[in-house]
Amino acid sequence: MGRLRMQSGIKAIEEEPEDSDCSLKGGALACTVNSEVGAVLAVMRRNVRWGGRYMTGDDQLEHSLIQSLKSLRKQIFSWQNQWQSINPATYLEPFLDLIRSNETGAPITSAALSSVYKILTLDILDVNTVNVEHAMPLVVEAVTSCRFEVTDPASEEVVLMKILQVFLACMKSKASVVLSNQHVCNIVNTCFRIVHQAGSKGELLQRIARHTMHELVRCIFSHLPEIDKTEHLLANGGRSSKQELGGLGKDYALSSKKLDNGNDNSEHDGQMPSVGLASNASTGLRVSFTEENTVGADNGEEAVSNDSHLMTEPYGVPCMVEILHFLCALLDDADHIGMVSRSNSMASHEDVPLFALGLINSAIELGGPSIRKQPKLLALIQDELFRNLMQFGLSMSPLILSVVCGIVLNLYHHLRSELKLQLEAFFSCVILRLAQSRHGASYQQQEVAMEALVDFCRQRTFMVEMYANFDCDITCSNVFEDLANLLSKSAFPVNYPLSPMHILALDGLIAVIQGMAERIGNGPPVLEQVPVDLEEYTPFWTVKCENYADPNHWVPFVRRRKYIKRRLMIGADHFNRDPKKGLEFLQGTHLLPEKLDPQSVACFFRYTAGLDKNLVGDFLGNHDDFCVQVLHEFAGTFDFEDMNLDTALRLFLETFRLPGESQKIQRVLEAFSERYYEQSPLILANKDAALLLSYSLIMLNTDQHNVQVKKKMTEEDFIRNNRHINGGNDLPREFLSELYHSICKNEIRTTPEQGAGYPEMTPSRWIDLMRKSKKTAPFIMCDSRPFLDHGMFAIMSGPTIAAISVVFDHAESEDVFQTCVDGFLAVAKISACHHLEDVLDDLVVSLCKFTTLINPSSAEEPVLAFGDDTKARMATVTVFTIANEYGDYIRTGWRNILDCILRLHKLGLLPARVASDAADDLEVAADLCHGKPVTSSLSASQIPSMGTPRRSSGLMGRFSQLLSLDTEEPRTQPTEQQLAAHQRTLQTIQKCHIDSIFTESKFLQADSLLQLARALIWAAGRSQKGNSSPEDEDTAVFCLELLIAITLNNRDRIFLLWQGVYEHISNIVQSTVMPCALVERAVFGLLRICQRLLPYKENLADELLRSLQLVSKLDARVADPYCENITQEVMRLVKANATHIRSQMGWRTITNILSITASHREASEAGFEALMFIMSEGAHLSPANYIVCVDTARQFAESRVGQAERSMRALDLMAGSVNCLARWSREAKEAAAQEAAAKMSQDIGEMWLRLVQGLRKVCLDQREDVRNHALSSLQRCLTGVDGFSLLYSSWLQCFDLVIFTMLDDLLEIAQGHSPKDYRNIEGTLVLALKLLSKVFLQLLNDLVQLTTFCKLWLGVLGRMEKYMKAKVRGKKSEKLQELVPELLKNILLVMKARGVLVCRSALGGDSLWELTWLHANNIAPSLQSEVFPDQELEQVRKQSETGGVPASDGSVRSGVTLADSEGAHAGG
Repeated sequence: MGRLRMQSGIKAIEEEPEDSDCSLKGGALACTVNSEVGAVLAVMRRNVRWGGRYMTGDDQLEHSLIQSLKSLRKQIFSWQNQWQSINPATYLEPFLDLIRSNETGAPITSAALSSVYKILTLDILDVNTVNVEHAMPLVVEAVTSCRFEVTDPASEEVVLMKILQVFLACMKSKASVVLSNQHVCNIVNTCFRIVHQAGSKGELLQRIARHTMHELVRCIFSHLPEIDKTEHLLANGGRSSKQELGGLGKDYALSSKKLDNGNDNSEHDGQMPSVGLASNASTGLRVSFTEENTVGADNGEEAVSNDSHLMTEPYGVPCMVEILHFLCALLDDADHIGMVSRSNSMASHEDVPLFALGLINSAIELGGPSIRKQPKLLALIQDELFRNLMQFGLSMSPLILSVVCGIVLNLYHHLRSELKLQLEAFFSCVILRLAQSRHGASYQQQEVAMEALVDFCRQRTFMVEMYANFDCDITCSNVFEDLANLLSKSAFPVNYPLSPMHILALDGLIAVIQGMAERIGNGPPVLEQVPVDLEEYTPFWTVKCENYADPNHWVPFVRRRKYIKRRLMIGADHFNRDPKKGLEFLQGTHLLPEKLDPQSVACFFRYTAGLDKNLVGDFLGNHDDFCVQVLHEFAGTFDFEDMNLDTALRLFLETFRLPGESQKIQRVLEAFSERYYEQSPLILANKDAALLLSYSLIMLNTDQHNVQVKKKMTEEDFIRNNRHINGGNDLPREFLSELYHSICKNEIRTTPEQGAGYPEMTPSRWIDLMRKSKKTAPFIMCDSRPFLDHGMFAIMSGPTIAAISVVFDHAESEDVFQTCVDGFLAVAKISACHHLEDVLDDLVVSLCKFTTLINPSSAEEPVLAFGDDTKARMATVTVFTIANEYGDYIRTGWRNILDCILRLHKLGLLPARVASDAADDLEVAADLCHGKPVTSSLSASQIPSMGTPRRSSGLMGRFSQLLSLDTEEPRTQPTEQQLAAHQRTLQTIQKCHIDSIFTESKFLQADSLLQLARALIWAAGRSQKGNSSPEDEDTAVFCLELLIAITLNNRDRIFLLWQGVYEHISNIVQSTVMPCALVERAVFGLLRICQRLLPYKENLADELLRSLQLVSKLDARVADPYCENITQEVMRLVKANATHIRSQMGWRTITNILSITASHREASEAGFEALMFIMSEGAHLSPANYIVCVDTARQFAESRVGQAERSMRALDLMAGSVNCLARWSREAKEAAAQEAAAKMSQDIGEMWLRLVQGLRKVCLDQREDVRNHALSSLQRCLTGVDGFSLLYSSWLQCFDLVIFTMLDDLLEIAQGHSPKDYRNIEGTLVLALKLLSKVFLQLLNDLVQLTTFCKLWLGVLGRMEKYMKAKVRGKKSEKLQELVPELLKNILLVMKARGVLVCRSALGGDSLWELTWLHANNIAPSLQSEVFPDQELEQVRKQSETGGVPASDGSVRSGVTLADSEGAHAGG
């Protein structure tokens, strides 16, 4: 176990004896104490006086101090293990006697102190030790009254250090709890005296003394959280700090004489000087203790007994109050302590404050939130301490300012709920004043203030609480807004490069922003932003919150209060321009009642910041009755209770400018005096006395502070001027004298400065602040949820983005770049969370400028320049990170982002998949994922480009261009720097994930997606304007590809995009007259959209298909090169989506395109393939597309572009479609009602008629095989109608429009055209006649039912007669000469057999019989005899004469009318 080395005379306070933490056994303890006794005796023997007495051997001559030590030695070994039951005074007293004795020298005192120290650290003493409650005070009292002879300065310093050591050991001992408040105060006081004395001693003593003081304070205040509540209640008892400290002062002056600097002659000449601690430099300390007026000073003598009782209690809050009060007093008197001695280091202008502030900081750190539970401690901090902090905060010393800011940060952390207005004052009057150079602060002060502010900003809830408690309170200043603006401005380098101050401010700004960003993900979602609207008038100064702890109550309340405050500020602005209009505006917003009352206007003047104080003063001084009432209500808003007159007058006149007219001044002062007398009569007899004295103070103020007044008023003059004003009596001289000196020292400003920055904290303002703090709303404690961030961010977003952008622009360090990027990303996150699209757009615009992509530099090799520009690369990654993560909330910013993408595209830096992935691969993958059929698609690789080939894209393509520049010089290898730059560029582009913007566009919100599409259209349109270069066309093509990509990726929201996409493609198609890549991509992109979307968007099918009409509108010069590919795409579309095309319009659009291809050599095959897909076996034929498909098939049949075989296949398709008509007819009869079936039957008749008409046209084809095949197909269609019924009228139309017309046309062709044009036309005529005969006979039973049968029959006969007479190649045709009579004979025989052809009576006149034979005889005169031999003919005539008309089927032929026939149906 270590023991003191007396030779050195110094032992560091931190040193602990070895094994001090171990509890020693009784024997070991006895040995230890014994060794300490021996050590002390050994030191004493060295002294001649003590050693001589000891050597004589005469016990009677031994001194009592030595005897007590020897006596102790005899006892200690008999105690063994009973140390806990031994009174500690027994073994401590001999050492303490040595310490108290003024006969001992410094070495002996030092040894005794070391022994006491060792005993204290052996864990012998604890709360269970017998009589420890008396032993511990004995130690403290002995050490505080320590006396010793000074032998040399060094030994004196050793003793002082030992004293400090013992005191610290006392406070750290387990038994320290038995010390009273009085003893703890004595310890602290003695330590401070040593600190004070150490100024004239060595540096080591100074440092140890100060360190011990800190440790003591820390030890004492660390006890605060453990204090029992009962002691807390005792501490609430009021008492005068002045009396407490005065009581302590009695114990401090124990010596009858005072020594200068610790050295003076003793009363015995020739003896060593003696030093007594109790006498050293005590006067200055006592003065500082007793002269200060403090909290509770008026409680009177009743508290004295209670005070003495409290001071003898075990130490707790009372001693802490004393210590804290003493430290505050030390600050107050910092300029007076020890200033007499120049050698005293405590006399430095910043030394005392720094020492005191350091101790205060330690006390607050350890007391922490427990201080809140101790009203006296809290009151001391709220008033006296904070007032001193405000004062020293404006010190010219950056060191003091730094410590003050640290203390305030601690107070904010632990006690902010109790220091609302104090914190507001600190930020307004200290931080905001010092952090700006225009208030005269040095750069060092500005930097310290900014550092402190940044520290506060790093507290995650700090800015929110500033906003909630001050910016949203009409009686407080906008602290949050001011601090945010300060940070923005301070980070903004205007005309000079970046300094540490700029970076510091930027850190603070970004700390605030990142705090908001972090809150976004915390807790439940943000409370719904309900717009505030004041529907009716409520006195705005009375708005209260039901529960300041519940966000559901205080959040709406705070938002409402902020709304009111904003409206008041707007009203103030209106008022400053025109008072009348300002008040009217506030009435309109329900902040003032419809009918103005004095109180509401007075409160508007009192609580609204930013009002023109001149206008307010004029209004209040006006003689109008309403204005006078407002003035009195205005005065009634002040609290002047127990306030000095000059202080009250200062506060009153700070709120407006005192008018210049005497009458107005009188009215204002009358209102003031009335209010003051009402609350603080004090020694004033009446309100007139208050008025006269107020006038007098105004006059004195003008006299003393007006430079034009040469002869100043003296104190006597002032007192004489105020005689007999107090109800005829004089006011006390001391009272008037105090007022006089107050006015002389501190001017009353009757013309308050307008907007001159932040106010200075004057004594009167501090008094007012303390008054208000008792009435102000509770401090709102905010958590980590983003309740108010929307309003806060709206205030600071603009300046923040500007500040970060400027720093980013000026910075050169990558660390600063990264800090700025973090800020940008946080701003983006907050903007997106709170749906502030304008802010996000501004951010994107700002960032895009830094990418160097929007305004390309003049660098010869921009890719290399980009790779070497760290700022540009970081900005680019940030832009695209924002676009990918927060694209939902980007609006106009898409244009700037697109500009960057286009620039990268021009440089060949984009990955090739940017458009293709989005349009093809990912879309197919998505289809697979959703289980939907994957349709064949048109990708860039499938479309052979007809336009200008694209240059190689991608970074490596660009790099290969760099390696193979077309120059005459030998190709040089790229340098390592160039390779590195390219590598960096590649990595940057990869980090950007540009393709995700388009492939993930399906997740974008609708508004953002629409803006992205519009940006693409805008960019493409911009490139097309004017004389577009190939590069511009390339840009337009790229934009179109991206537009198509996002269209395909957003098929579920195609309605949103379709109109714009269609109009853009339409403009391209209709404005292009020559083939180019743009129109190619437009057309194929359109087809691709239709291919992809038709299966999913049936309700948009018509719109999509209608858009394909653009294809048919292409200029011939444009369409021709692309026709084959277009047709292939249409074929794919049809094959994939035939079942999804249901409307007539849609099919018409498709078939129109196919019809166009019929005449195109390359495209016709694909077109016909598509048609076959639709019509083969009626697979995809429907009533909706039947007519247009048949018409298209006809055009393919007529087309001479392909082989004749294809035309015949087209005819087969037409003929085969009759089966579909039959099927539809059956289905209609089975499923539909009678009326619907009739309608369907009529529609089928029309379709059939269109079919046969189409075939009729092909029957006139120049090609023989096609012509003849068309005739056979027509015959199939005319005779193959067994599956459905046709109206009789349809058959009439068929003969008139189809059969007869065809026969006439063929005959005309045969007679009028060269045989070379129509080979073997004769054979065709034969076939046509056979068709006529066959159809007529097959339908004979139905045709005879018609009233117009006779006319029809004459038409048949007439055509046969024409064909009989027809000349082919200039001569009659032998085949026809043979065929016509034979066909006619056959027809007549059938008609005869069916009873149609009979001889009628003469009454019939122009009967069928006569007409038939009239024409038949022209064709072949022998026909009648062949059909009706003579016997039969005679029989027929006889029957006709008798009037009978035999009919083989028994029906009556003559009674049928045309009207009846049209209503009947002909059966198959």
